[in-house]
Parts: sequence; structure tokens; C-alpha cells
Amino acid sequence: MKITFKLFAMLSDHLPDEVDGARREGNAIALQLPEGTTVQQLIDRFRLPPKLVHLVLVDGAYVAPADRPTRVLREGEALAIWPPIAGG
Repeated sequence: MKITFKLFAMLSDHLPDEVDGARREGNAIALQLPEGTTVQQLIDRFRLPPKLVHLVLVDGAYVAPADRPTRVLREGEALAIWPPIAGG
């Protein structure tokens, strides 16, 4: 199945220029994943530091930390992850 994976702010450094033949476009990459892949499996695959994985959205819907190990990604979805952001 194909999904879009987006990393924002400092997390974008964890996104390689190419994955399985797909090229990175800005802060996003199209990924081919096995059916049944969960949000947490993708976080682990890219070795995202747990303290920097703050806001996780699938197609704009929030995925709570407790739900990430069981939330299965589906064809065509977009997974977006933001670190904690401070501002003023």
C-alpha cells in the first residue's frame, strides 16, 4: 500500500532523500508499506526520538500516544508528525 509520510520542523532531518526508490519532496515522501503497518512501526522504522514525536495526525485526525501501536495505516493516507513547538 502507498501512503504519504510527512515530518515537520527538526524531524524532517530524519527523512532520507530516497526510500525504496521514492524521492523525498520537501518534508514528505511517498512510501510503499506492507498491509497492516502501524503508525508506531513507521515511527520506529525512521528512529524518531520519542521525546520529539509530539503531534501525530493521520489525514488530519489526531492519533494519541496510546493508539499509535495499534493504529493501522491504510492505502492513500497521510501520516504527519510534528515535534513540540515553542513560540511567543
